[in-house]
Amino acid sequence: MKSSHKGFAEGALFALNIFILVLLAAGDSLVVPLWLQPVGRLHPLILHFPIVILLLAMLMEYFRFRNEFANERLYQNFADYLLLCGALLSSLTVIMGLLLSREPGYEGGNLLWHKWFGVSVVFISYGIYLIRNKPKYSATLAKTGALVLMFCLVIAGHFGGNLTHGDDFVLGPVMSKDKVPLEQALVYRDVINPIFEAKCQSCHNADKMKGGLMLTSQSALLKGGKSGKLFVPGKPEISLLLQRIHLPDGEKKHMPPTGKTQLTDEEKTLLYLWVKGNPDFKKKVIDLPATDSLRTIAASFLKPAENAEEVYDFAAADDKDIKKLNNNYRVIYPLANGSVALAVNIYNKSTYNVKVLDELGPIKKQVVSLNLNKMPVKDADLKAIAQFENVRSLSLNFSDLTGKGLKELAALKHLKTLSVAGVKLNAADVNVLAPIKSLTELTIWDTGLKIADLAPLQKANRQLQFITGYKDDGKALKLTSVQLKNPAVIFKQNYQLQLGNPIKGVDIRYTTDGSVPDSVHATSYKPGTIITQSTVIKARAFKAGWIGSDTAQFNVYKCLYTPDSISFLTYPDSKYKGDGPKTLIDKELGGGNFGNGKWLASQKDLDMLMWFNKPVEPHILSLSVMRNIGSQIFLPSSVEVWGGVDQNHLKLLGAVNTVAPGKDDPFALLSIECPLKTSIPISCMKLIAKPLKIVPTWHPAKGKPGWLFMDEVFIN
Repeated sequence: MKSSHKGFAEGALFALNIFILVLLAAGDSLVVPLWLQPVGRLHPLILHFPIVILLLAMLMEYFRFRNEFANERLYQNFADYLLLCGALLSSLTVIMGLLLSREPGYEGGNLLWHKWFGVSVVFISYGIYLIRNKPKYSATLAKTGALVLMFCLVIAGHFGGNLTHGDDFVLGPVMSKDKVPLEQALVYRDVINPIFEAKCQSCHNADKMKGGLMLTSQSALLKGGKSGKLFVPGKPEISLLLQRIHLPDGEKKHMPPTGKTQLTDEEKTLLYLWVKGNPDFKKKVIDLPATDSLRTIAASFLKPAENAEEVYDFAAADDKDIKKLNNNYRVIYPLANGSVALAVNIYNKSTYNVKVLDELGPIKKQVVSLNLNKMPVKDADLKAIAQFENVRSLSLNFSDLTGKGLKELAALKHLKTLSVAGVKLNAADVNVLAPIKSLTELTIWDTGLKIADLAPLQKANRQLQFITGYKDDGKALKLTSVQLKNPAVIFKQNYQLQLGNPIKGVDIRYTTDGSVPDSVHATSYKPGTIITQSTVIKARAFKAGWIGSDTAQFNVYKCLYTPDSISFLTYPDSKYKGDGPKTLIDKELGGGNFGNGKWLASQKDLDMLMWFNKPVEPHILSLSVMRNIGSQIFLPSSVEVWGGVDQNHLKLLGAVNTVAPGKDDPFALLSIECPLKTSIPISCMKLIAKPLKIVPTWHPAKGKPGWLFMDEVFIN
């Protein structure tokens, strides 16, 4: 019975290894049907079994020739069965992994290394099993084979960990970088991106792009994924990023997925504040107002400025008091990691009254930063604020103060920065602050005050700097780019062009001949401008005293005839199959991210049939395509269009060939136009798009076929 079981297992192992060779030979041409995809997704579930079994088998193999084991029949038989079981399970695991790798979202270097080291584990384990009982098999071969197999297992596991948990998953903890000093930290690089790295990039990176989304670069963040833009600047309440992380844990679309390390409340708050503040990828943390919530939280885990840490003469507040006082409209944070000093931010005008401040009595000695921006603070409330004897930073911007109560703040002997922007004041109101010798910064923009009005205050506080907002240095500013206001860029008959600019009173000039617009010869945009053909519009904004804006380009497409149905004769690659054939007629362009699920792609000819319920007489077919040389995406080498009364009576209506690709061809979203000659109305049309057969020798992928990407067909 045992021998029959063993014989069956050996036969199965041989068959599985042959099947692996077939899958490897199929390469990119492998298309996994939907019913088989669940099998591939079992790969992460069972891979731990062969790892453990093979490690134990190799440990026994390494010592099998020692005197005490060499003639031990039980030891030898058990090792033999253990290796057979491990090799069989690893073969199944690799097959599942190869099936899983054909799903969208898996690509890149980590995948390739993981695949080939995993395949090596299978073949090496099978090879050891085949020769381990041969007469010439020696202790040296046993030890060498065991060490090589364990090495391949470790490396395959390392790259598998990178795929599921992000790069440097294993060595990350011992290679972590020191915290950046607060004065050098950038908001995105040092505060926001570490959240993405720790909690998100394991599933959203160049090798594993779940949902077509990458979170590894600024450009990828701005592009978003299959579900659309990741965030709307200034509007966290409608931003996909915030919606997904605040879904209940059990929801399918909750991020990070159940089982992954979840975001902390502090991290969620940071992402909310970052989106709300119109994400800026270059802004420093210290460029934010001293009382800004994002800056306050960031300062709690960034490295304090060298030699700038202040020593406080009060004890830490009771954690229970802090927890009790925290609520939706009053947020309390440590000023820095481990600091006894606290920062308090007050929100929501409708719930504010002086009691919100009085309730902070248990921690008033520890509060050094108090933010009451846009709160209806009255002059009488300043008496309550004066009770926070250790406040260093106080923000009262756009409050209901009149200036009469500012004298109460003279009691704050440690106050360094005071912000009263948007409060209408006079010089006498502010000069009552002269006794505060510690004051170093006073923000007074939009108060009606001028520097000359504050001479007594400046004299009493030589170190005091006035922040007055924008200063005109005489240099002209560049206008922001023109914006296309139309919700769609594909039309059937006429297109009413809607251009705009945030700056009022600008003169928008545009061209449709490919030239760069100037302020004299280009057409001046007027509301109601009508476009009747597919057009490339280039536009700039001009205004006296300003530098003209950068050129903005908008492509609008006319599509007079839309097929009533469409089907593939040859299929696109399974990774880039979009929404099937209707991807080409859904009136939705794919955009610049080829992995967002809105493109069809292939390295082979793409043939498709289109039917019209009512016969049409088209004169031109335009195919929207992508060119991205660095990613091996080239223009189609040729496009052919056939047509007739039905599928069996087609004639060539037109064909077009593209020029050979150049090494310096830029990234572009283009439209390949193919003129058509039709003598009779047609009901069936066949489109054949052929990719570049051989990539040029100057390209890293030389000799391989190029990729063809298309996202829309326009027929006129």
